Amino acid sequence: MLHSAAESGLETPLPDPAAPAPAAASDPPPPTAADVAALRRRTGELAALYASARELAAMRDADAVLERLVDRAHELLAADVAYLSEFDETDATLRVRATRGTVTSALRGLVVPPGRGLVGAIAESRMPHAVRRYDAVDHDRHTAGIDAAVAGEGIVSMLGVPLLSEDRVLGVLFVAERRERAFGPDDTALLAALADHASVVLQTAAALADAHRQAERARAAAAELTAHVAARDRANRVHRELVDAVLAGGGLAPVATALSVALQAPVAIVDAPGRVRAMHGDASDALIDAARSGDDTDAGVSVISPIAAGGRGLGAIVVGPSARALDDVDRRTIERAGQVAALLALSEEAVAETDHRQRSDLLVDLVTASAQRRADVVTALRRSGIDEQLLGAVTALAVTGERRGAAARALAHHLGQTALVGELDGLVVAAHAAPLDAKSFRQLRDAMGLDVLAVTTVAAPDGIAAAARDVRSAVALARALGLGDALVGADELLPYAAAIGADRRALDAFLDSALGAVRRHDAARGSDLLATLRAFIHHGASPTRTARALTFHTNTILQRLEKLDALLGKGWRDDERFFRLSIAVRLDDLRERLERDGDG
Repeated sequence: MLHSAAESGLETPLPDPAAPAPAAASDPPPPTAADVAALRRRTGELAALYASARELAAMRDADAVLERLVDRAHELLAADVAYLSEFDETDATLRVRATRGTVTSALRGLVVPPGRGLVGAIAESRMPHAVRRYDAVDHDRHTAGIDAAVAGEGIVSMLGVPLLSEDRVLGVLFVAERRERAFGPDDTALLAALADHASVVLQTAAALADAHRQAERARAAAAELTAHVAARDRANRVHRELVDAVLAGGGLAPVATALSVALQAPVAIVDAPGRVRAMHGDASDALIDAARSGDDTDAGVSVISPIAAGGRGLGAIVVGPSARALDDVDRRTIERAGQVAALLALSEEAVAETDHRQRSDLLVDLVTASAQRRADVVTALRRSGIDEQLLGAVTALAVTGERRGAAARALAHHLGQTALVGELDGLVVAAHAAPLDAKSFRQLRDAMGLDVLAVTTVAAPDGIAAAARDVRSAVALARALGLGDALVGADELLPYAAAIGADRRALDAFLDSALGAVRRHDAARGSDLLATLRAFIHHGASPTRTARALTFHTNTILQRLEKLDALLGKGWRDDERFFRLSIAVRLDDLRERLERDGDG
């Protein structure tokens, strides 16, 4: 419903066409040249900031963006020099990262210590700072390096604003003049805006770098886990193969093969004496020599792992150069192979020990069996694969008690499976095919690693027992004669055996007729002319050598010889008489040694 103006009580006068028009509001004064310049400058600054924002959004290269920001600070603030210092958290220094307008290298590589320079004051206060003259900065903040860089650039005035990230200072953005300049609030605000952009760049770059590091660590961890799983799978596979080798009874050869294939390297397994027990791959002589010596300094050796059990060294596993780098899992695999090899070695040792005891018992039975039991012994020999007809020699070794077992095993290994070796009457006795020769004796002695007296003889197939008695008696004679590290044929000692084994009454009578007068004289006078006579005979009837042997003066020996002349009669030094005396002295010495050894 419409109402007229009168009805509403409001009257709006109409304009009078004849009345003059009211005066218009006053127009603003036209802009000055300074206003236009300021507007243009402000527009340029905003455009530059927008451009920086766009670059930040599309940032790919942090260094390039920072260079652009320093360029814009240099251009927008019409400064002679612009540069950005970045804070290093490792040592709290500020390092110049980007520059524009510099003329020397001193500022480009400047490192400012903590708390020094204008940059230190800005970092500590987290506020912008400007100075019309740099030399007005507190004296405590000056350093020779900073002052030299500033002087080199001819810098007089400076303005710096901090690059902030919450509670951290990331750096400082600077502009500088080579003349006095009063930087205003607008300058500070513009530089602060650019500094904010630079802060974003540094934070983004740090975040990207951290993300890259995390990704690299994740990839490395995944690769390490994959490699570890693969290595464990490989180790488990090798372990199964090693266990299968033990269960199958294949000896050490499957162990060497499985390990060589897994490690992609030649492998040699040696026992304690250095004999190669198993080998796979192209194992060089140098590898085998290293296995025997235990020296892993050779370039052709990757690993030497001992084979041991209960503190005993049973050998070694030697691994040559591998087609790939060996890791910890590979080394644990080698150690596991060493444990398997030790089990096999102990098993073989137990079997060999059982066989050795059986053969030792067979030897004792063969030597000591009565005529009634001989047929049973021969049957037992056949069951053990030994042909009695091939036992044509007997050898006895004189070895000390603690080394006797090792010597018996070494002799058994040297003679092979066709021989019988055992311990009898404190000796190591063997029945085998042929008497030992000098070469075989040297090899045996080297294998045992000790000096040994060996007596060997030929035996008829049915005369093993007699031959064993002969060599045991011959060993006693050889010991009595002072023989040591030597191989002696039992036949070589027959003259001594015949003399000692002759009629005891006749031997006593012969020795008494030859030496009785001297022996009775010594007993009555407490002298020792018999020792002088023995030394005289043993040293070629030379008084000088006899005196040297007895550590007496030659005149003393000559005086004793004169007493022997009185006791033995003139002519006792003549050939035939001296020969009989020599025999008597040697037989008397031999009998005393045999009696002394028998009492011991």
